[in-house]
Amino acid sequence: MTDERIRALAHELLESGVEHLSETQRRSIMNIAQKRHVSRNASQHYDEGMTFGQRLSDNVAKWGGSWFFVSGFGIFLVAWALLNSWLLTSDARFDPYPYIFLNLILSMIAAIQAPIIMMSQNRQAAKDRIEAQLDYEVNLKAELEIMSLHDKHDRMHAILEQIAARKV
Repeated sequence: MTDERIRALAHELLESGVEHLSETQRRSIMNIAQKRHVSRNASQHYDEGMTFGQRLSDNVAKWGGSWFFVSGFGIFLVAWALLNSWLLTSDARFDPYPYIFLNLILSMIAAIQAPIIMMSQNRQAAKDRIEAQLDYEVNLKAELEIMSLHDKHDRMHAILEQIAARKV
């Protein structure tokens, strides 16, 4: 940015104020003016405000989406089929083929697990939006700081050229 553009921007902001700017832009200007760091850990900030139910649903989603759960549940299903088909005598079978009771259990698990996983995914999407907003603020401040460094470099270069011209 040239000095004229900086003056024009400052003049515009002084005349019109910052009301027309977005909240993010206002925050960025304040952070630059006060030389504050803007990078924050979004996960830590978000996780601190979670309730017990939210943490529980995240853990259920983490557990239900693991290979350990899938393989364990596969072993359970095979064991159920073996016990009810071959190992138990016809009088001891509590859920004979086509395993109606097993289907009922699986349906109930799916009916409970699916909304819990959806709640966890919704929270993850909200966390992603917070992280994207924080990334935007950090990138905006970095871009403005780089522009400021370029301006300083250009001014120093001009001063050095003036000094070199005087020596010749």
